[in-house]
Amino acid sequence: MIALEGRRPAGPQAGWGYAGPAEIMDEFAAVAPIYSGVSHGRLEAGDQLQWPVDGYDHPGTPILHVGGFSRGMGLFHSCEHLDAEELPDSDYPLFLTTGRVLYHWHGAEMTRRSKALLEIYPDTAIEVSPGDAAKLGLNGAASVRVVSRRGEMVARAVVTDRVSEGLVFGNFHFPAEQNVNNLTIKALDPVAKIPEYKVCAVRIEVLSR
Repeated sequence: MIALEGRRPAGPQAGWGYAGPAEIMDEFAAVAPIYSGVSHGRLEAGDQLQWPVDGYDHPGTPILHVGGFSRGMGLFHSCEHLDAEELPDSDYPLFLTTGRVLYHWHGAEMTRRSKALLEIYPDTAIEVSPGDAAKLGLNGAASVRVVSRRGEMVARAVVTDRVSEGLVFGNFHFPAEQNVNNLTIKALDPVAKIPEYKVCAVRIEVLSR
């Protein structure tokens, strides 16, 4: 281990003596070129800035790669399709995938503290396609139990065309109440070693209509 006694940070960004968040943004713009034109002053003046913003006179980049890609025509890799470890069957006929909704973030430790956000999206919900809802007899306001080989959860069912038939979606923003992650599988991708948390087989049991 290299001894650091007597060494102190040096350079224009070494002080950490910020008077406020605007100065932190200024430092970020100084060291990250894609944000070099972003400042609290511009944002407070009403500028809507999407990166890259290459300077203080740059309007931002709402759409990337207009007119071409940054590296020629793009770089593509072919890969072999591999089925998920667990596929639907007669006992568990639906795919489950998990993710976020607009009003919360991750475990929602912060966003669930907002009364306004909780009024818009107050609890765990499972999104079901109209086709699957018809097969299950859902009316759009049913309470359902979602069961996998590893666990189960109870949630409000929302009928929506945002999901395809054969697929249900659950958010993971309410882990203390009903944690959809208890249903997921720990199988690993054989190459990337990433867990297959986004796909497993489940069944839905209607509790109330």
